[in-house]
Amino acid sequence: MTLEPPMIRVGLLGHGQAGAVLHAPLIEAVPDFRISAVATSRTATLAERRDAPRQVADARALVEADDVDLVVVATPNELHFEQAAAALAAGKHVVVDKPFAASAAEADQLIELAKARGLMLTVFHNRRLDGDFLGVRQAIASGDLGELLLFEARWDRFRPTVLQSWKNRAATPGVGQLWDLGPHLVDQALQLFGPPDRVAADIAIQRQGGLADDYFELTLSYGRMRCILSASAVMAAPRPRFAAHGTAASFLTYGVDPIEAALHARRHPQAPDFASGLPHIPAELVHAEGREARKLVAGDWTGFYRQVAMAIREGAPPPVEPAEAREVTALIEQAYAAAS
Repeated sequence: MTLEPPMIRVGLLGHGQAGAVLHAPLIEAVPDFRISAVATSRTATLAERRDAPRQVADARALVEADDVDLVVVATPNELHFEQAAAALAAGKHVVVDKPFAASAAEADQLIELAKARGLMLTVFHNRRLDGDFLGVRQAIASGDLGELLLFEARWDRFRPTVLQSWKNRAATPGVGQLWDLGPHLVDQALQLFGPPDRVAADIAIQRQGGLADDYFELTLSYGRMRCILSASAVMAAPRPRFAAHGTAASFLTYGVDPIEAALHARRHPQAPDFASGLPHIPAELVHAEGREARKLVAGDWTGFYRQVAMAIREGAPPPVEPAEAREVTALIEQAYAAAS
């Protein structure tokens, strides 16, 4: 008789948008995990959780709890380093939502602490698993575009009014559009092309009442190829999400992977029809003979937590190596320095 391995018991720090909408449903969709405790002040929202986790008063109590094996840090960016360090010091495996930390120096400390304790540490760069990113990656690798000379990744939103949020605090570590959306775009660029030769940056506060940056455009140089990463909060007419331009053709995608919208609508990835209910992502290949419409299949974020389970149980590589997430943080620091 084969015994099932014990569940990996999860302590979730934060039950706001990141914790409740993104992380918790993905964790619940992987049978290796059980959410045993949540540190949050939002008592009523815990009723939606599958495992009826108990509410914990504060982060310290959660990371030191005996029934927690894995701590998922899904709190405001300024708390990531402190809470991840406390969890590792308490002997817990750790998943940190992006950004990994507010500086490369902090990231280095977390990496060393995890290594010294023999613990799994990884960062939630879930956008590596987006269907549009995987589609554009395949288009570049296929050679159909010829020599790639310009790559653009843009994340446009229309939010002209500044909302009261921790994301709009002045002089707070990890706050601003570049720390919010930038980690996704920078990580994708590094996955595709590796470290750039140089970085140029334009970072600004454009909205009335804004205290933290809400616009950025980074130009990463790779020889004669240019990679442009950009985000704006005042784009009523979004530009292509990805645009890869080569000497033979261009490949463009439109809109953001629909997974997040489905999670916000409280559709659960554990449901049998979750994947089949996600719309395709429009794309097109453009060349001298015309335009070819393409449809890209949405991504699968549960793959992140499936790999976390394998890393904890079998010693497999984590879904995101912390050293890679550290390079994302370092490049964002470099961009702020270049823009100053």
